[in-house]
Amino acid sequence: MGLATGYYLGTRAGRDRYQQLNQLVDRARRSDAFDVVGDKARAVVDLTMERARDLVDARMGGNGNGSEPVYSSSR
Repeated sequence: MGLATGYYLGTRAGRDRYQQLNQLVDRARRSDAFDVVGDKARAVVDLTMERARDLVDARMGGNGNGSEPVYSSSR
């Protein structure tokens, strides 16, 4: 429903408003603040992935480097 509303309002705004918004987005992408936010977002994702790997390794009994099998083939 939200996408349909956004699409409807966007089409009513017209081409001029679309171009205006595109210019704003382009300016934001070229700004230093955008780079800083992007770098921080990447760092958060990397840290989250590292913590998730550590959690999975701890629960599965691995050492984190992939050298030990997660499951034993013996019964």
